[in-house]
Amino acid sequence: MDRELMNMHVGKTIRVDRGGPESRIGKLLAVFEDYFVLLTESDGVVYYKTNHVRSITESSKDAMKLGLNIPDNLDFKSAENFHKLLESIRFQWVRINRDGGQESLEGVLSDANKHYASLIVQDEVVRFSMKHIRNISYGLMVESLGNGGGSSSSTNNNSYNNSNNSNNSKNSSNNNNYNNQSDDNDEDND
Repeated sequence: MDRELMNMHVGKTIRVDRGGPESRIGKLLAVFEDYFVLLTESDGVVYYKTNHVRSITESSKDAMKLGLNIPDNLDFKSAENFHKLLESIRFQWVRINRDGGQESLEGVLSDANKHYASLIVQDEVVRFSMKHIRNISYGLMVESLGNGGGSSSSTNNNSYNNSNNSNNSKNSSNNNNYNNQSDDNDEDND
């Protein structure tokens, strides 16, 4: 997808791809060198690599609506390119390739360089080729309109637990363990 074309849609609600497991509707927050940032209702902030996007759709009648209260000061990670973005979210709980297929994984992003990204998944280290990463998210969620109407943003690493299937139940418990370790580390720093 062309960066100039994508920039014309910043702030608008768009559909990424026409259908299929990677298709999402969300508000386009920003466009960078080789990726863009989309705020979605079900997945929170998702970072899409532009070379994997086949199409974007904007409703001519403004029919695509998000059921989210988007805060004016929504703070999300950004960097000039995708590789530097991954470096900025190292040691975060992430989900790569959100389609739910065999190449979709959740875990702690332990390393990233221009060739691959390393993910700690249970007791394994999985290295993803950078050219096969279509999108990534790290747990930044926004409160939905149906949940009390507040307008605060929050980081919710447990949000993935709701979307896991039974095959990923061990990942969910690892997520909770990781969060508990992080909380313990935060207390030590206080």
